[in-house]
Amino acid sequence: MAITNTPVTGGSSPTQALLNAVNTRGSTDSSKSVTADQDKFMTLLITQLKNQDPLNPLDNAQVTSQLAQLQTVTGINKLNETIESLKKDYANSASLQATNLINHGVLAAGKNLQVASGKGLFGVELKNAVDTLQIDIKNAAGKVVHTQTLQAVDAGVLPLGWDGKMDDGTTAPDGMYTVAVSGMLGGKTAEGVQPLTFGTVASVSTGAGGTKLNVPAIGQLTMDDIKQVL
Repeated sequence: MAITNTPVTGGSSPTQALLNAVNTRGSTDSSKSVTADQDKFMTLLITQLKNQDPLNPLDNAQVTSQLAQLQTVTGINKLNETIESLKKDYANSASLQATNLINHGVLAAGKNLQVASGKGLFGVELKNAVDTLQIDIKNAAGKVVHTQTLQAVDAGVLPLGWDGKMDDGTTAPDGMYTVAVSGMLGGKTAEGVQPLTFGTVASVSTGAGGTKLNVPAIGQLTMDDIKQVL
């Protein structure tokens, strides 16, 4: 059975009444809430019913359709609120996890190798296993001072250390060096082989850009940048 009602009189047209119904002059915060959206929809629906043409009233299908729209909008807003809550929880968890890494050594993508007291730490990341892995350590002038070859290396992150002994038998002076790596698989150059640089997490920063780990030897890193914690 169709729902009917007599039109509202008193100088206000149906069009104006509808505009008044959806006019949001109240609190901005409340208009963004799920409750405010529900109230807005219900006010609009009731206003439509009050101002409908008695000769051409809204049928039940139209009312049901608008109620379904209300449920859809309400569901979407609740989902958005849930997502925002999960994002905040994730950010708090990431910040706490990052703080626990302060004073810990980490490996991240990079070719720099800091030698101190005749020793240095670095790493290699392999996308696939390789038959042979060649590691070349170069000085500031770009000259290879030490070469090391490893056999049958599995995929993954491989932390390595250098004792500072150069190929000419002397000890490398402290300072910054670089690492170049290459792998062979089945007689062909392997892909997905990259050097990793070592650093110690000094502090953690949080802000609009998310949680950042401050590593003096590398720079600012995200948690996703960390390949391994040592």
